[in-house]
Amino acid sequence: MADPHKATIGRRQLLRTGMFGLLATAATTLETGTVAAETDTGIGKRKARFQANAAEVQTFYRVNRYPKR
Repeated sequence: MADPHKATIGRRQLLRTGMFGLLATAATTLETGTVAAETDTGIGKRKARFQANAAEVQTFYRVNRYPKR
């Protein structure tokens, strides 16, 4: 008589199943309405992105004027 087939899972089959589950989960969590970031035009690229008189900038330059030890 034929031996009944044992229901075992090999390492490769387990890996395939795990990867399929991971990809399925990742695919469902992706946003479908993502929008690319806007790119700057010529004027926007040359425009200063910080305020020269801001408190953070003034503190940076004040601290860097401290004498070296």
